[in-house]
Amino acid sequence: MSSANIALLGAIAGFTIYLGLPVGRLRTPTPRLKAALNAVAIGILTFLVWDVLTHAWEPVDEALSKHAWASVASGGVTLAVGLTVGLAGLVHYDAWVSRRRAASARPTGPGAATAELVPRTRSQAGSLSLMIATGIGLHNFAEGLAIGNSAAQGELSLALLLIVGFGLHNATEGFGIVAPLAAEGERPSWPNLLWLGLIGGGPTFLGTLLGQHLVNDTLSIAFLGLAAGSILYVVIELLAVARRIGLKTLTTWCVLLGLLLGFATDAVVTAAGA
Repeated sequence: MSSANIALLGAIAGFTIYLGLPVGRLRTPTPRLKAALNAVAIGILTFLVWDVLTHAWEPVDEALSKHAWASVASGGVTLAVGLTVGLAGLVHYDAWVSRRRAASARPTGPGAATAELVPRTRSQAGSLSLMIATGIGLHNFAEGLAIGNSAAQGELSLALLLIVGFGLHNATEGFGIVAPLAAEGERPSWPNLLWLGLIGGGPTFLGTLLGQHLVNDTLSIAFLGLAAGSILYVVIELLAVARRIGLKTLTTWCVLLGLLLGFATDAVVTAAGA
């Protein structure tokens, strides 16, 4: 597969975020549809965490079999750092966003008691959506790096699976971006949705372009570690959403469907010689 085709697929994976953004303009989105999409994403991303970590561990495992202790140490530390940054970094970013949200919702000064009764302004809800889109864009950049680096190393089956998994993941991320606006009963304009999607999804494409030119085992382990950490964080968040929705039977079957889709996609691209 050519570099241009990989870049195109990376762009498609990133811009599937636009599939979820229009939900912000719906008056009454269907809870069962949101639950099903959320659960399918959980299943695919759970498979993807295992697959990404397997590929990230391969160089370290090979070095262990050869007793190349320096490579074992550097690869192991790189993977640990990548996982930590990808997972804990997003946790701290989420905590920061929560503090900003609480601060914007808690007026101060002489008119605070009256202001408590007044909804947040459009600029405050829009600012929060912008912060969420920015955080999603940062971890999508890491995912794009993993896609591009895997393709550059000839691991097209992993690259294609990453594209499928991240594409579905990004489709669900659109819900999170527009959530603050929906909570305030605001319908974002189409230009606003276009801008938010570019911030959140565009970095996947940029990361794919950059990752194709960085071919190195250590960098590959770092990128895959970042991707695995960020995917695991998203899985934790999506599980919390599934718990709040409460449609346990539907969620269980859709998670299973997502897992089976992950294995099926991997089998197809491997059988096709990718």
